[in-house]
Amino acid sequence: MERVSWQPYDGGPDNTVVGDVRISDPVPFDHLDDERELLAYLPPSYTDTTRDYPVVYMHDGQNIFDEATSNDGEWEVDETMERLAPGIEAIVIGIPNAGDQRTIEYSPFFDASELPEEERKRYGDVDPAGEAYADWLVEMAVPLVEGSFRVSDDRHDRGVFGSSMGGLISLYSLFRDPEVFGFAGAMSPAVGGPWEAIFDWIEESGRVDARIYVDVGGDEFPDHDQRSAEFEQGAERLVETLSGLGYDEELRYVHEPEAIHHEDAWARRFPDAIRFLLE
Repeated sequence: MERVSWQPYDGGPDNTVVGDVRISDPVPFDHLDDERELLAYLPPSYTDTTRDYPVVYMHDGQNIFDEATSNDGEWEVDETMERLAPGIEAIVIGIPNAGDQRTIEYSPFFDASELPEEERKRYGDVDPAGEAYADWLVEMAVPLVEGSFRVSDDRHDRGVFGSSMGGLISLYSLFRDPEVFGFAGAMSPAVGGPWEAIFDWIEESGRVDARIYVDVGGDEFPDHDQRSAEFEQGAERLVETLSGLGYDEELRYVHEPEAIHHEDAWARRFPDAIRFLLE
């Protein structure tokens, strides 16, 4: 079983972390030939009990706990989990993204012909790394975390969560590895255009025993009406696809009319999302 050392999180004087958050030694991401430190939020009762906890693997990990390390604001996952305890408790693992290679890392498939010409030139000759990232998640991250913390070995207590591209790779991982993951959260998921193969993937995979949360804002990109419409239509098509597979009470869809594609919106919707997935 993989093991790694974890230390208390020390993000400097400007960090906004609350609760027990720890940071790992650098972990290899061989598919992109780099390494990153993982983050782990531990529930308030963790050090006082011997129980095993659900675990949530969250993509874009630098955005979920600390505003100082975030792209443009944090998700306040630590604050939310502190408020929900003791009724709902879980270990949350933050997996930082690959920076400039984020889109490629979270793309299990990629049709560059669907992109505007300027973006097509940037991504057209790049092989998507989402499959390799999904491998890393199952083969490296899960054993590493389970070798470090007391987590439940019930797949229903193990899930993936993300927004935009992170929502896409969460959906892909759930349907690719249903023996590993039992729930997924996909906020404002990138499921259209270059990534619309996700619909065929889900239909071909068939229904898996899982809880799924999907949401989208009604004004995702205020300065780009077409892109906003693509995200709304993509989320609606995703829900229709999942409903067609028989998901009913195991599926929750939230449409927030005025919400944009931003960490503030995802932080606002996260408490209800995680309640649904963990209750």
